[in-house]
Amino acid sequence: MNWPRAMLTDSGGFQMVSLLHLADITEKGVTFQSPVDGKPMLLTPEESIQIQNRIGADIIMALDDVVKTTITGPRIEEAMYRTLRWIDRCIAAHKKPNEQNLFGIVQGGLDPVLRDICVRGLVERNLPGYAIGGLAGGEDKDSFWRVVAQCTALLPEDKPRYVMGVGYPLDIVVCSALGADLYDCVYPTRTARFGTALVPEGVLKLKHKAMAEDTRPIDPTCPCMVCKNYTRAYIHCLVTKDAMGSQLLSYHNLHYMLQLSRDLHSSIIEERFPDFVRGFLQKMFPKGDVPEWVCNAMEVAGIKISSCCAQFSSSYDSELEKDAPTKKFDDKEIAFDDKYTLINKFDSTNFGDDEVAIDDKYIPTKYFDEVAFSNKNNTKQEL
Repeated sequence: MNWPRAMLTDSGGFQMVSLLHLADITEKGVTFQSPVDGKPMLLTPEESIQIQNRIGADIIMALDDVVKTTITGPRIEEAMYRTLRWIDRCIAAHKKPNEQNLFGIVQGGLDPVLRDICVRGLVERNLPGYAIGGLAGGEDKDSFWRVVAQCTALLPEDKPRYVMGVGYPLDIVVCSALGADLYDCVYPTRTARFGTALVPEGVLKLKHKAMAEDTRPIDPTCPCMVCKNYTRAYIHCLVTKDAMGSQLLSYHNLHYMLQLSRDLHSSIIEERFPDFVRGFLQKMFPKGDVPEWVCNAMEVAGIKISSCCAQFSSSYDSELEKDAPTKKFDDKEIAFDDKYTLINKFDSTNFGDDEVAIDDKYIPTKYFDEVAFSNKNNTKQEL
């Protein structure tokens, strides 16, 4: 294909979901009915690998039996065991194991037992890498992150762990915290076609009437070609009338995702990933309204994000603004009963029954709602 950079190809398994009304799945493979002329087309694990061998991608995916995560019952178990049987056929058909890396795909729906069986079965086959499939298909976020956490915990740490179909920036950051390494999704370009730009605060809808006279760039902090040369108002005019608007937004969104990936990767290499996560969440949720599922996932990942969450900060901030004097105080001081007290005046183990220690700062507990404490009867608690 004359592409000088890394390449990954999929097996065609996802079409079992997207073209389910045209597909018939058996042990032999999946037979698709051509949407053009109605003729049947059989895709087997062997043919999928042969096609990917010819393309020459660096990473190729095994053909798996994919079902929607919202489906329950025996079909989930059937698909998981068939996926394990098909991986052996894919391995046998793979003619370039020293040139192309064959990844197996973990299936099992939202059933932790089936996921466990599939993970262990794939790991026994000692593949170059592993993917977590069957997600991002309509399941609730709490189930989503728990499946990712379960699979990454069981998969080898020294091999790539790829969450398929994930493209929302928040999902990527959360999955990375849980141990995933690789993602794919059409989201950046698909959402661009609907006139939406990705920004650190979330999304910016350029079709909105408020954009019509906004002369700022999409993101003032973004160095991409689009943000350097075009205003929101200009792109607003395009996205409502011309395909060029979608193309410009696609360019910006891809730049955003590339920069997010670089920043995420650098923070891991430089051992400051928790700070990166907190900074990312503070920009996306400036009011502290971080979704509960994100908070739960970060707790499992061992990353403290209490400083980003309203339940820990909003009560204190509002009361502090009301009760404290108007004098500005710096990072070495705190407002304490209407007085400014240097933090270093307090011993880290000596504080009163009506105080709470937060990042070595002593704050009267009256500034906090009691639901912020896991033990409501213990006001002397370090968050």
